[in-house]
Formats: sequence, C-alpha cells, structure tokens
Amino acid sequence: MLRGFHLADFFTLGNAACGVGAVFFAMMYMDGGAAFHFFAAAALAPAAFIFDVLDGRIARARHQHSALGRELDSLSDVISFGVAPAALGFAAGLNGGWDAAALIYFVCCGVSRLARYNVTAETLSAGADKVKYFEGTPIPTSVLITGVLALAAWQGRIGDEIWGGAYTIGPWELHLLSLLFVLSGSLMISATVRIPKL
Repeated sequence: MLRGFHLADFFTLGNAACGVGAVFFAMMYMDGGAAFHFFAAAALAPAAFIFDVLDGRIARARHQHSALGRELDSLSDVISFGVAPAALGFAAGLNGGWDAAALIYFVCCGVSRLARYNVTAETLSAGADKVKYFEGTPIPTSVLITGVLALAAWQGRIGDEIWGGAYTIGPWELHLLSLLFVLSGSLMISATVRIPKL
C-alpha cells in the first residue's frame, strides 16, 4: 500500500495524527482535569491545519494528485476538524443533551460537506489543478472554534463557568456556546456560501 503513497500523503497523515492526538488529550483532560491536556488538544488544531495546507501545496508542486490523496485528505479532515473540536467542546463542558446533539450535528455537517466536495471537485475545478471556490465554509475553519475554547479555558470559563451559561430546555441542558458548533456546521453545508480557494 505504501507504494501508492506520495510525499504529500504523509503530510496528510500528519494531519490525521494531530486530530487523533487532540481527541486523546481531550479525554485525558476529562479524566484528570490537567489544564495542560486541554491546551495540548487545542494546540494540535493549528498543527493539523499546517499539515493540511502543506499537503496540498506539496501535491501541486510535485504534480502528484490522486484519488487516494483526496480521500486521505477528507478522512483526516473529519478527524482533525470535525471529531477533535467536538471532543474538545464536550471536554470543555458542552455535555448536556442538547449540546451533544449540537456536536453530533456539527460533525455530520463536516462529513457531508467533505463528501459533497469530493463528488463535485472535478466539476468545480473546470479542468484546472484545483477548485476556484468552496461551496460552504471549509471544515478547517473549525480551528476558530478550537481557538474560542482555548481562550475560554485560558480565562477559566469552561466547565461550570463556561461562557453563555446553561439552560434547561425540556429534558436536556443546553449551553449557549454549543450554538457556535451549530452555526459552523450550518455554514459548512450551505450551498449559497461560496469561499474563494487560495
């Protein structure tokens, strides 16, 4: 299998490794409460983003595009920019029933957005090396949510003190901050939002 890998694909796997590491650190934070683990999980988001940018640039520079590379990229993005931010949000205290629904919605939107991109990439690129724009916000924009969570943690505003507070709606609890995940997910699947690809 490794014979089918290009240099860019190893950078893509670096992206995935960062995402898995972030999930592990989020779980370690929930288990022990050490702030280092929370910040380590948050720090792996920009690291994953750097790997994500580099893999595309390396693939274009070496003219090594492949279906395998595109699928690796999407699967890695789901972990690093979908599952990992959701896990960090849960660890930060977004663990009410409505919060869990919001986090699941966010991840499902990310998966749907990436699947749509893979299906439409060739059409959108119009024969060029890459697409000219994204339909919906790219899933790596969730790095901003991770930054918000890191800032909240820095200010001691996670857990019971999380920004926005919590409200009981019906049988479950909702923290207002979880609506940031709902907004992000909704923007990812929007067909009317078009973002130029740099």
